[in-house]
Amino acid sequence: MRNQWPRLLLLRRYHTRSQLCISRQSQVNCLPSFTPSFLYSRKPKVIPRSFILIRHFSSSSELAEESKSTPDQAVLLLTDIFAKPGKSNDEIKIDLDSNNVDVTHDLVLSVLENSSATPDAAKRVFDWVLESKSKKLSSKSYNLMLGILGSNGFVNEFWDMVGIMKQKGYGVSKGTYAKVFENFEKDGLYDEVDKLNKLFSCGSAGNKSSNAEEEVSQRVCKIVKQEVWGDDVEKQLRELNVEFSSNLVSAVLESLEVEPNKGLIFFRWIEESGLLKHNEQTFNAMARVLARVDYCDKFWKIVNEMRGAEYEMERETYVKGLRQSVNSKMMKDAVDLYEFAMIGENKPSIHDCTFLLKKIVVSKELDMDLFSRVVTVFKANGNMLTDANLDAVLKSLTSVGRIGECNKILKAMKEGGYLPSGYLQNKIAFQLSSGGKAEEALEFMDNMEASGTADDYKAWVSSIEGYCEARDLDKASDRFRKMVEKEGASSVVFALDMLSITYCRKNRAMDAFKLVSEMVNSKGLRPWHSTYKELTSNLLARKRFLEALDVMTLMKNQGYPPYLNPFIAYLSKVGSADDAVTFSKATSSKSLPSMSIYLRLFEAYFKKGRRSEAQDFLSKCPRYIRNHADVLNLFCSIKSKDAAETAAVTA
Repeated sequence: MRNQWPRLLLLRRYHTRSQLCISRQSQVNCLPSFTPSFLYSRKPKVIPRSFILIRHFSSSSELAEESKSTPDQAVLLLTDIFAKPGKSNDEIKIDLDSNNVDVTHDLVLSVLENSSATPDAAKRVFDWVLESKSKKLSSKSYNLMLGILGSNGFVNEFWDMVGIMKQKGYGVSKGTYAKVFENFEKDGLYDEVDKLNKLFSCGSAGNKSSNAEEEVSQRVCKIVKQEVWGDDVEKQLRELNVEFSSNLVSAVLESLEVEPNKGLIFFRWIEESGLLKHNEQTFNAMARVLARVDYCDKFWKIVNEMRGAEYEMERETYVKGLRQSVNSKMMKDAVDLYEFAMIGENKPSIHDCTFLLKKIVVSKELDMDLFSRVVTVFKANGNMLTDANLDAVLKSLTSVGRIGECNKILKAMKEGGYLPSGYLQNKIAFQLSSGGKAEEALEFMDNMEASGTADDYKAWVSSIEGYCEARDLDKASDRFRKMVEKEGASSVVFALDMLSITYCRKNRAMDAFKLVSEMVNSKGLRPWHSTYKELTSNLLARKRFLEALDVMTLMKNQGYPPYLNPFIAYLSKVGSADDAVTFSKATSSKSLPSMSIYLRLFEAYFKKGRRSEAQDFLSKCPRYIRNHADVLNLFCSIKSKDAAETAAVTA
């Protein structure tokens, strides 16, 4: 016997909620919230570190796979576990636990529908579920198993199953009938064919799709629809003199979906008249009819009665109710239904949790109470939130411009035992910073550090890159300085390079120069060679010659070779003779500059047609330069060339 506490709790909550609904008939948002808080436990989940989002620190690894098996993997695992006969229930339980397989209603259906599963294995799965988890079997489960038995020569077992289904009020579906009929006929089992036809034609199988039952269903619906319910309608129904099976009643209710009130009256009358005791199938059929925005109180009354009678909500019923609530923007109702279903045997899938969380965050107003309720009940049922859940929610937040709310989302998920991996930390840090959410980005980083889950320096880098992306360089610079204080010099050279380049592209080369100089002289950083080169080019492009020379000095002090090309180009265009002397001296680590530097400068001056500047520079050079053979030859060749050109013009 099942524990009576959930049942009593459900009924108590329903009556309380019903009173509220009576006083607020104009509102439809009256689904019960009944999940007791003491059912939930909160155990932090340790998430392994992953790789950083930004391209500079990417690796070949991907997001960590979820610990739970995928649906296809679960089918294969379950089929493999039951492939060998003779296993005890304890052995089966050990195999299921060790492979992390949760036997749900949907999984059982998937196994029975799997063409690769052998009939023996499918039968062992069905028998084991029937014995240990019978509530996870539905009319569809029985029909699938019936089709397997009838199609594989298990004739006696087939008819035994039909008998069991009759007792439960389940009928043989038209698809199962057609499948088995074909195999019986193919195998020459003509007596079984006649028996099957007789069963189906008289409607004793309860098949709502059979011709006989369909005709009866249409007659019943016609009587119910054409008149106001009263004694005359009840008299006409009795005079039909038909046996009301579960499938017949379900078919009638389905046809009365456009008139839910008449369907509910018919549902009540059938049992009160002693014509049929309602079972799981008919309760679910009635609930599906009432799964409408304007019938929420009646829907929940039927659902609570069904749970009180220890019947389970079928997946089809849950899906229809959830879809109606979500489509009508009634997210509280949707969460109530999710909580209700999660307490039952036929629990919503893992994907339903993600679906609901996404719908909540894109609602007109973000209701964090609803979000937390979904997370809590999901965790309470032994599930663990993963990066995949958070990533999906973040995409939804971003789609409606609410990325700034992610700290609230993370707080709720943390209470559900989840902390984001390094990959998602980096992604969030970047999105907040690049989206102009400076305060939220700072709060996020503080929260990650407080929880002890900050992924080294990479989230800092992502945050700085986000500010650079948004061209908010002042905040990027502040964030960088804090990063240096917290992480030390060895971890920040990439961020310094990125920040320096962004400053330069923003026409703020002097700010980049000041930052680099500060970090080298005060913090002992050793920027990349490429950082120095980029900064040098940008300073010279803005005629900051002396600052560029200071950068070259920093490079030399840290063992980098001087970056000459932009200096040569700058001096040949606008540099004075004094500038050329200063540069030539700065390029050498010895007391005497390199001869090649002088030659390159002279050649560059001549190439640009600045012969007087070249001559002036020569006059200020040391004697050994002025008397050097290569220098003399260069100037002589230029003079000869000039004389030849003058003679040509005169002639």
